[in-house]
Amino acid sequence: MSGAQYTLTGRVAVALPPGEAFTLFTPRGEELWVTGWRPRFRTRADDDSAPGTVFETGAAGEPTIWVVVAREPGRRVSYARVTPGSRAGTVTVEVDADGRGGSTVAVTYELTALTPAGQEPLREFAEGYAGFLRSWEVDLARHLGSRP
Repeated sequence: MSGAQYTLTGRVAVALPPGEAFTLFTPRGEELWVTGWRPRFRTRADDDSAPGTVFETGAAGEPTIWVVVAREPGRRVSYARVTPGSRAGTVTVEVDADGRGGSTVAVTYELTALTPAGQEPLREFAEGYAGFLRSWEVDLARHLGSRP
């Protein structure tokens, strides 16, 4: 079976310098501003963005397993993610200075449907990706007490 496959990239503005913005895209950092994001670590994770760190989430009733696969502290982090029976792939977050004291964050999802049942949710995610990232920008601005 050949599954649906998507590479989706977009940008989010964050009103913080890159080093501070980066922390908002770590597993524990996202808890501060993403509704329903509750990473569960099965082992001690003093540095939650260290390569090899494994955690699970369960947003929208979908258990997902995440592994940090690469990191440049303060600049870039990549995660492998698997939603069993549905989809798998990577998420990469790259943080750059925007020249105005804030950051531009590039977010790239590369996902493949694992089953026929996973193709439709993945297609819907791809079609709504721009809006998904806009909601991140609004939520981040709200968290930071500024306007998007």
